[in-house]
Amino acid sequence: MASVSWLSIAPVKGLALQHPEEVVLREHGVTENRRFYLVDEDGRRFGLIRHGPLVQVAAEYDAGAERLELRFPDGSAAGGRVALGEALTTDFYGRSVTGRVVEGPWNEALSQHLGQRLRLVQSDRPGDAVDRGGGGVSLVSDASLDELGRQAGTEGPVDGRRFRMLLGVAGCRPHEEDGWLGGEVRIGEARVRLTGTVGRCAITTQDPETGQRDLDTLRVLKAYRGVSEQGELDFGVYGHVVEPGRVRVGDPVEPLV
Repeated sequence: MASVSWLSIAPVKGLALQHPEEVVLREHGVTENRRFYLVDEDGRRFGLIRHGPLVQVAAEYDAGAERLELRFPDGSAAGGRVALGEALTTDFYGRSVTGRVVEGPWNEALSQHLGQRLRLVQSDRPGDAVDRGGGGVSLVSDASLDELGRQAGTEGPVDGRRFRMLLGVAGCRPHEEDGWLGGEVRIGEARVRLTGTVGRCAITTQDPETGQRDLDTLRVLKAYRGVSEQGELDFGVYGHVVEPGRVRVGDPVEPLV
């Protein structure tokens, strides 16, 4: 039987991924995942497409205590209890997300690190800052990463962190997850309906440690997977939670008939 091989979340969209041993899937996904995002001085989203090395900044978020800490590559850190300021509406690929600017040491620390003015924002609703609105769960199989590596001529699988998915699945065939679309999958204690494939962008060409471009994943995907009817390069699938529950590494992943 297929099983969960890894989990990954990013408390701040675009910053380094965390890999917990378990998460709780709620209607909106994982509460701590993409709870915050960055905007520039004009209020536009700021992320890895615009500055890949953001991935070197790590975030720790305690949702219960409402405390956030950012750790920077030079060893410095900024942390404290989250306090919210002015309201802000941000465009997410044609979808409006409302939130509030976070007041505290993070904005200054981020701005100094990047060399330009940035602001940290908390979305009003958990899950809103995930790229796919209403798609709080995303997954890709380890076999698909293996196949991508084979097609790219790399030594071993392509690092799954490039794709910034919520979970990986072991024990199935390459791209078997595509065949689960339109149906429901039991993942640990939760049940998820998978509704779409994930169209890929240039972020996947960046090394997940440095943020520097080092592998033309898009060229490889186009060569062996082709372009979808929507004009996208698909890799992995996403969906929404229909039955909340806890998910742990090692839990079974079972498509439901």
